[in-house]
Amino acid sequence: MTRLALLVVAVFIAGVANTSQAGNPQRGLEISEVCQACHGRYGDMAIDDETPILAGQHQDYLVHALKAYRDGSRQNAIMQGFAQGLSDRDIRDLAAWYSRQEGLVDLSTRR
Repeated sequence: MTRLALLVVAVFIAGVANTSQAGNPQRGLEISEVCQACHGRYGDMAIDDETPILAGQHQDYLVHALKAYRDGSRQNAIMQGFAQGLSDRDIRDLAAWYSRQEGLVDLSTRR
């Protein structure tokens, strides 16, 4: 019984930890206001050819890109300025919001 109880607790803790790492899309929407000027509310628009569509992008890619802007390893003056103030939680939440929107198309399936 003790091993079973420990296993249940371990599975629960792993699930909670995984959920907290996944990001909260509702909070992502709430903090995306500044992003919306260039990317739109749902990340499905771009103000110019240099602005990417975020809607439907892979969540782990969005996390990677935002962290790279924040630490300066990815260069873009506008994005670096915005990303500087983002916490890891903010980044996960923004990525969760934009990755759940319709938009990403697998071009390898088009002919």
